Amino acid sequence: MDKYLSILKNYWGYDSFRPVQAEIIDSIASGKDTLGLMPTGGGKSITFQVPALDKEGICIVISPLIALMNDQVEKLKSINIKAFAIHSGLTYHEIQVALDNAVFGAYKILYVSPERLSTDIFIAKLKAMNVSFITVDEAHCISQWGYDFRPSYLEIARIRKYLPEIPILALTATATPEVIEDIQKKLEFRSENVFIDDFTRENLVYFVRQSDSKTADLIKLVDWIKGTGIIYVRNRKNTREIAKHLQRNNIIADFYHAGLTFEKRQYKQQLWTSEKIRIMVATNAFGMGIDKSNVRFVIHMDLPDSPEAYFQEAGRAGRDSKKAYAVLLVNNHDKTVARQRISNLFPEISDMKRIYNAAANFLQVPVGGGKGMAYEFDLYEFATAYRLSAIVAYNALKFIEKLGYIELTDELNNPSRVYFLLGRDDLYKFQIGNRKFDGFIKLLLRSYTGLFSNYVAIDEQMLAKRANISYDLVYQYLVKLSQLKVINYIPRRKSPLYIFSEERLDEKSLHIPNEFYKERRQRFEQRMEAMLDYAFSNNECRSIKLLKYFGQTSGKPCEQCDVCKSRLYDDESNERIEYFAGEILNALKKDAQYLGELALMLEIKESVLEKAVRILLEREQIHYIEDGRIAIGE
Repeated sequence: MDKYLSILKNYWGYDSFRPVQAEIIDSIASGKDTLGLMPTGGGKSITFQVPALDKEGICIVISPLIALMNDQVEKLKSINIKAFAIHSGLTYHEIQVALDNAVFGAYKILYVSPERLSTDIFIAKLKAMNVSFITVDEAHCISQWGYDFRPSYLEIARIRKYLPEIPILALTATATPEVIEDIQKKLEFRSENVFIDDFTRENLVYFVRQSDSKTADLIKLVDWIKGTGIIYVRNRKNTREIAKHLQRNNIIADFYHAGLTFEKRQYKQQLWTSEKIRIMVATNAFGMGIDKSNVRFVIHMDLPDSPEAYFQEAGRAGRDSKKAYAVLLVNNHDKTVARQRISNLFPEISDMKRIYNAAANFLQVPVGGGKGMAYEFDLYEFATAYRLSAIVAYNALKFIEKLGYIELTDELNNPSRVYFLLGRDDLYKFQIGNRKFDGFIKLLLRSYTGLFSNYVAIDEQMLAKRANISYDLVYQYLVKLSQLKVINYIPRRKSPLYIFSEERLDEKSLHIPNEFYKERRQRFEQRMEAMLDYAFSNNECRSIKLLKYFGQTSGKPCEQCDVCKSRLYDDESNERIEYFAGEILNALKKDAQYLGELALMLEIKESVLEKAVRILLEREQIHYIEDGRIAIGE
């Protein structure tokens, strides 16, 4: 491990690996197909990035999320690791240039979206690459039993025939035993080889609170738990309303959802990360790729669709290994809402065909056309134009995506890019013959490197400031140089994309297998029932219940969750009273508290609380202050 430890220290500043990280690295480095299961925040990326830097050639990383790929590439570039991401948001020429660079060894790590794997250009270039190993991130997506199946992941095994000796590293944070087996089968592992990190989070307190007034209980919770937090809600409207409710109660909060512009989302996330905002109220669009270890609580106001989703989202709390809370607020209405969601998520097959047809008409793509083409797509404009529910339309298109007909991306943040089509000698001749462009070309070359070998992200506003000219003039220069075939200029694109993976079909030819539809719906219902069981049963420690769902049966009761504490509720032994006396002192270290607040915080029976408080008063370890609260000291 010495050489890997040296890489870890030099690039990331860590002195040691976590136990499972070291085992996974050793396994993939020795050429074995390897499956690694590590919880959210467990350091999965280290397990492929470190050996990739040691081995000759390029590591290909297959990932389904464009935003996450771009984020990882930027982080790697910031520590001088050469990386690039190929995805649906790039032009054909950009992909061609990037793949040529990969063949010539320009990158150590190449991220690729699964949809790109089956294209002729990728296969042709792959054969010429010196590949060290393949990493499959979010590997549960390859399993039809998994909660986020993507048919494009099935292409991964097909590329193995071109690289028969190259090992695969599959990584995921959420997989049941059934999915673990299926991942290895679908990726054609030469032998079973699984490393599973302990999913127990001893510092994370799981709590389910039956609530008649979620907003009132929310205020109590965020007043009690100090520090930064995330509050997850189901829809965009509620992010704004709950953030305003918190603000009215003098709590610094903001809201976040996928409907905001990329700039606003980045700005809000930066404010929250730097703790200028204490609480972010968000849909599940918030969280992927967040690098913040000191989140003290994650509160869910609405029921997630599955234990997998809940475990990932709740797991964003307490990554610094200090005490943190994962709280789920529920009431009986949540059961009704959960079952209503099934019809929204699984529209009737006839409705899905109608929506597919309407989307193609909206984009003006004829039957038989569109294959491989990407179109900017405003879901809400489409839904309004065809008088559809945006939620139903989105879910219908996402289901059709699972069948491989289309790809529907989230909003992209593709900055403007420039690539010089002329070589240096021809460019010099152009500058001599076209003096009016000479100064601007020199500005580009002074401002950016790599323009002759790759597409480079540029900032038109920054160029305008440096040249002391208007943004519009910079844009005109770039467009004109592109028209003259001196450069290839791709203006910034931010809209979601609708991509035809196959040619557009008419409604009759669009095949949605009834068995596949029923199976997906049944699987969703099973995961939802498991989530309802977690939320509404009180027969087992919350941590143990989650661990069992993921196949880990060796855990012991956490003695911190609401279920564990309720079992101790009626115990009035001297030992329990002494225990709660210590808990009261710990709670008062943060701030003085009312008796009622202590009862809510510690889930203490009133008689036990009174006895513990009386003991501490007699010992003069606590006292009452003027406003009736209890504080530490005389």
